[in-house]
Amino acid sequence: MEIEAASATMKTGMDTTSTNRDYHCRVHEVELQTHDPDEPKETRNDVTLTWEDVWVMVSDKSKGVKPILQGVTGYARPGELLAIMGPSGCGKSTLLDALAGRLSSNTRQTGDILVNGRKQALAYGTSAYVMQDDVLIATLTVREAVYYTAQLQLPDYMPISEKRERAETAIREMGLQDAMDTRIGGWGTKGLSGGQKRRVSICQEIVTRPKLLFLDEPTSGLDSAASYYVMSRIASLGQRDGIRRTIIASIHQPSSEVFQLFHTLCLLSSGRTVYFGPASAATEFFALNGHPCPTLHNPSDHFLKTINKDFDVDIEQGATGKISTEEVINTLVKSYRSSPNCQVVLGEVAKINKQGHGAPAKGGSHAKFLMQCLVLTRRSSVNMSRDQGYYWLRLAVYIIVAFGLGTIYNNIGSTYSSIQARGSFLVFVASFLTFMAIGGFPSFVEDMKVFSRERLNGHYGTGAFMIANTLSSMPYLLLISLIPGAIVYYLTGLQRGWEHFLFFVAVLFTCMTLVESLMMTVASIVPNFLMGIITGAGIQALMILGGGFFRLPNDLPLLIWKYPLYYIAFHRYAYEGLFKNEFKGLKFPSQPGYKTSFISGDQVLTEFWQMNMEYTKWVDLVVLIGMVILYRVMFWAIVKGTEVFKPAMVGCTSLTPEQTKQVLVNPSDNSVRGDD
Repeated sequence: MEIEAASATMKTGMDTTSTNRDYHCRVHEVELQTHDPDEPKETRNDVTLTWEDVWVMVSDKSKGVKPILQGVTGYARPGELLAIMGPSGCGKSTLLDALAGRLSSNTRQTGDILVNGRKQALAYGTSAYVMQDDVLIATLTVREAVYYTAQLQLPDYMPISEKRERAETAIREMGLQDAMDTRIGGWGTKGLSGGQKRRVSICQEIVTRPKLLFLDEPTSGLDSAASYYVMSRIASLGQRDGIRRTIIASIHQPSSEVFQLFHTLCLLSSGRTVYFGPASAATEFFALNGHPCPTLHNPSDHFLKTINKDFDVDIEQGATGKISTEEVINTLVKSYRSSPNCQVVLGEVAKINKQGHGAPAKGGSHAKFLMQCLVLTRRSSVNMSRDQGYYWLRLAVYIIVAFGLGTIYNNIGSTYSSIQARGSFLVFVASFLTFMAIGGFPSFVEDMKVFSRERLNGHYGTGAFMIANTLSSMPYLLLISLIPGAIVYYLTGLQRGWEHFLFFVAVLFTCMTLVESLMMTVASIVPNFLMGIITGAGIQALMILGGGFFRLPNDLPLLIWKYPLYYIAFHRYAYEGLFKNEFKGLKFPSQPGYKTSFISGDQVLTEFWQMNMEYTKWVDLVVLIGMVILYRVMFWAIVKGTEVFKPAMVGCTSLTPEQTKQVLVNPSDNSVRGDD
């Protein structure tokens, strides 16, 4: 839709009735009331956002092209709260993501989104985005959660005392001072209420004092009282401590008290603008179009009921009959486009863009890479120490299994039958004890959710997270390897000597770290923890089968099992290392008819287990360590690759110029949209 044509249509609508002229005057009055005449027009640090004729379309090879937003125009000014409302599926979150530059890779956007009248990216610290779901670390207190975030986001040259003050100020701004030392809580643990968790999420994003704040459904899942308290705190952030923030929030169905907090309202239906302007004037707009809000009725309820076509409930139009909800929506959309209020919006957008008062204030820099690693390591260590299911439960289970394993193979001896017993024992340790390391995958998935949110908001990068996770997990993995390892090693009666024991523990520790690294890689591809556990278990099962014990190396089928699985399965090198560590140097009595009375450990390794003796056990350990590094690097590469190459995929899945033109001209064409 062309702006000139819309403006011409609106000018015609201005002169239709005296009622519209009166409404036009009242709209101007409300607009003027939002600005102090003695206040400067714009300060250098303010951020004003405008968008004009924005279309967002999603392309699907099976269904074609579907417009999510259709030619929306509006603005958001400093010191004001803009609420984006509409029924489910109307495009609220899509508009918010488009304004914040967070659209997914399968979408195509047209139109202009300008910051202070210019096309420019928002500097770090200038904007913040609060997601709809509260993704928080359940074991941290409110004070710890916000303070760790402050350490990650604020620069190194800022004193620690000032960072702590920033965190506590943000907590007080959100009214959480009485819950500072309360743990956030989560599944199976009591903690904060839903409204308090939502305010913690907001605290984490305002410690940098951003000038532009996006919030996606901040009242989702909250009762009316909690919704009002959260929204009142959000609205109060618009002008506080000399900072004028531009606040944009998508909200589904606010109460009447929450509705009164809005300065500006953007009402959407099926991706089209039904109304944009002062929230206090929306009721009059609906009344002028034959849909007055009943007395003592919540305006937002009335608006959403009128424009919600999900159930296609007919709306009575006096005594003349009934019309469908779709027709009502079309009437309201056309009325808005030809209304004086729409001209006011277009004029305000043009005015802001023309003034173009420069770039927003520089957002500053976050903590350096080394500081990020230190803070994340400290935070992760605290989380692991408090989360009973992360390592402590696994340690208890490992100890129980170790005693069971040690009693079954107690004092294994040096008889001929002990050759098979030793092999079975070592394979169980290398396979099934390490296999149990996937038990920490659900906790790691929760960490991944926090990481995904914080990475998307620019708090830190993939490398810092990977290093911090590695360093923080090492003490616990070492503990799990050392205590159960000592129990099974000495109860079984394996080779005496510190070198043999320490190598045994080293292999066990490396294998557990390797399994966790493998699961990190799986988590980067399959973030759902149930699918991740199944996938990780399946990969390890195949590696165990191809490791060279259940089927000796020379007997493995060449295709797949020998090449390449036998050479890439870490179990092969774990088996070889543990077997060489245990059998080398021992002697066993031979079977009757054998050429000698004793069999050396080297003979057992080469003839019985078909081990490769061209390299020592230390080479096997080095290979395992190399695999740990490889899997960690693979995790980093997959996450970084997603960041870099996912936007490039838009060109393969987005609209062609012909499709874009066809959607813009005829958005209701099902052959293009692929609608049902």
